[in-house]
Amino acid sequence: MLSAAVFVFGAAVPGAADPRPTEKQLKKELSDLRKKVDRLIGDYNAKRVALAKARVEEKAARGRLAKAEADYSAARDAVRQMAGLRYQAESAMVLPDMNTAALNYQLKEEQAARLTRFDQVRAERQRAAEAAETLTEQLKSQAAEVAGQREDAEDLIDEIKDKLDALIPVAPGKRSGGSWAPELPGGSDNITPRMRLMRAEVGKYFDLRFPVGCYRAEDSGEHPLGRACDFMMSSGGAMPSPEMKALGDSLAAWAIKNGPKLGVMYVIWQQRIYNLGHPGWRTMSDRGGITANHYDHVHISMY
Repeated sequence: MLSAAVFVFGAAVPGAADPRPTEKQLKKELSDLRKKVDRLIGDYNAKRVALAKARVEEKAARGRLAKAEADYSAARDAVRQMAGLRYQAESAMVLPDMNTAALNYQLKEEQAARLTRFDQVRAERQRAAEAAETLTEQLKSQAAEVAGQREDAEDLIDEIKDKLDALIPVAPGKRSGGSWAPELPGGSDNITPRMRLMRAEVGKYFDLRFPVGCYRAEDSGEHPLGRACDFMMSSGGAMPSPEMKALGDSLAAWAIKNGPKLGVMYVIWQQRIYNLGHPGWRTMSDRGGITANHYDHVHISMY
C-alpha cells in the first residue's frame, strides 16, 4: 500500500503549523502525482488483462480435469467389468476345457490392455488435478495483486483530488468568523468578484459545452444582483443527456464541497436545493417546466 507520508514534503516542526504551499508548489506536487498514478494505472491495467487470461486458462484446466475425472471413472468401471467377466469365464464349467482356456486368454489380454489404459488415465487425472490446482493458486495470487494495485491507484487518485482542491483559492471577502462581506457587481458581465471567480474555477475543472447565464434583470433572486450563474447542461429546454446529467451531478457536488472556500450560498439542480448553511439536499416544489425546475442547468448562488 502507498502511504500518504510518501508525499509529504519537508519535515514537520513541533508546535508550528505547516506553511501553506504556493500554487507553484502545489502544481509541481500535482504533476508528480499524476505521473505516478499514470504508471500505476498502466501497470494495473496490464495485470487486469493478465488476470483475465489466467481466468480463461484456469477454467480450461478445470475443464480438462473434469474430462480426466470422467475418463478415470469410465476406465475404472471397464476394469471392474473385465474382472467380473474373467471370473464368470473361469467359473463356467459348461464350456469345453479348450474353449474356456482360449476365452480366458482373450479376457486376460483385454484386461491387461484395460489396466494399462486405466494407469494412463489415472496419471492424466493426477496431472490435470495438479495443473488446475497450480493455476487456481496463481489466479488467487494475481487477483490479490490486482486488488492491491487498484487500492494503491485509488489512494493516489484521492491524493490528486486533495491537491486539486488545495489549488482552489479562497474567494475575496471572507471574514475570520466565516461570514462573507457583501460585494458590488461590476465589469461588462455585471457580476460580483466572487461570482466571477467561481465561474472561472468551474471553467477550469469542467468541460462546459453550453453557454453560462449569469446576470439578468429580474424582480428577485441573485441573478439581478450579479451573484448567481446558471451552468447549462443542455439547450432549448431539453432534458440533458445521461453524460451531461452526470456532469451536472459532478459540478453540483464540486460546488458544494468547495463552496466554503469560494463563498457558495446554495446550489439548485434537478428540482432540489442544497443550502450550505443548512447542509443536505431538499426537494423543491414543481415550477412547471424542465428549465424552471433546474433539470437542464446547475444554478449556483454566491454570498
